[in-house]
Amino acid sequence: MNATALNNSLVAIIQKKEELNALDYNDARYDDIEEELHDLEDDFNEEYGDYLEDALEEVHGRLKSDADILLPTAYLASSLNGAQDDDDEEREGVWVESDEFPGVEMRLVLVANPARFVLLIGDQQRVLWTAE
Repeated sequence: MNATALNNSLVAIIQKKEELNALDYNDARYDDIEEELHDLEDDFNEEYGDYLEDALEEVHGRLKSDADILLPTAYLASSLNGAQDDDDEEREGVWVESDEFPGVEMRLVLVANPARFVLLIGDQQRVLWTAE
C-alpha cells in the first residue's frame, strides 16, 4: 500500500469537509461541494476500503471490541488539526466498546499526516494503527 497516496486522499477529503463545514446550508455552492465530498469519499472507500477494513479488524481485535466495523470514511476526522473530543462540537469518529476498557466512552477516528487510527478516551489520544 502506498501510504503517501492514502494520506493525500485522506487530506483531500478532510479539506473538502472543512470547506463544506464553513458554508451555510443556504449557500449556492453547498450542494456542489457536498456532492464533491461524496464523490471523494466513494473513491476513497473503493481504493482503500479493503486495506483500511483489515486495519480496523486488527484494531478491534487489539481493543477486544465486538463493535461493527463501518466504512473507513465513517471514522474520518473533521479537520486536519487531528482528532478532537470536544463536547461543544459534533463528536468525531465512531463510538467503540472494549473489554479492555469496560464502561469507558471511546471513539475511533481516522486522521491524516500520517494516516492513522486514533482512539479518543476523554482528552487522551492513543494511536492504534499507522499506514505503512
